[in-house]
Amino acid sequence: METAASNPRRSGSLLSMLLMVITLTVAAFELSERLMTYVRSEFGQEAQDRLETWQNLHDMASRAAVDRQLRLVNSFFNRVRFVSDIAHWGEEDYWATPVELLTTNGGDCEDFSIAKYLTLKSMGVPDEQLRIVYVKALKLNQAHMVLAWYPEPDADPLILDNLINEIKPASQRQDLEPVYSFNGDGLWLNRSSGDSERIGEARKLEQWQSLNDRMVDSLR
Repeated sequence: METAASNPRRSGSLLSMLLMVITLTVAAFELSERLMTYVRSEFGQEAQDRLETWQNLHDMASRAAVDRQLRLVNSFFNRVRFVSDIAHWGEEDYWATPVELLTTNGGDCEDFSIAKYLTLKSMGVPDEQLRIVYVKALKLNQAHMVLAWYPEPDADPLILDNLINEIKPASQRQDLEPVYSFNGDGLWLNRSSGDSERIGEARKLEQWQSLNDRMVDSLR
């Protein structure tokens, strides 16, 4: 018998509910009892536990120093299983919300980076200090995505990566070749030298726009 847990994309009502909650989460971070009951019935107690742990992490770390927030958030999401989009969502390139990631306990590098970005934003880390970075992972010879934190605009950013748990400065990640980066404010072309050039708005990215459109549509 097929369930929502065995096929995460089966239920349209599930998708709209999860998207609605993450939209509210970015503003206020409050996971409703209705959501918890639904997740427990469709995905089991462990899925609910993951969401509750996320809520507790947010409450505990919201007043912590940024370096501690980075470590806690990076470590928390890196515990989720890595699963390709085709295997998990039945699509070549699906960017999931943090609630979808945690509820189904699976996602790929884009999902990890988005979840870390949105969680840190909800903890009060300024958007201008965070960028989701599309890179080439040289050792793997494949596209990859990480989250960068810039304490200052021209600083050597710290990299949050699902490939390793240790957070290192970008200058120490010679295995990553940056291509472009984005956040809620803009889109940048990145160079290996560390320089970047703003080239427009993040809405130019189809998958990012799709993610945001789904979150907005769920509230209508």
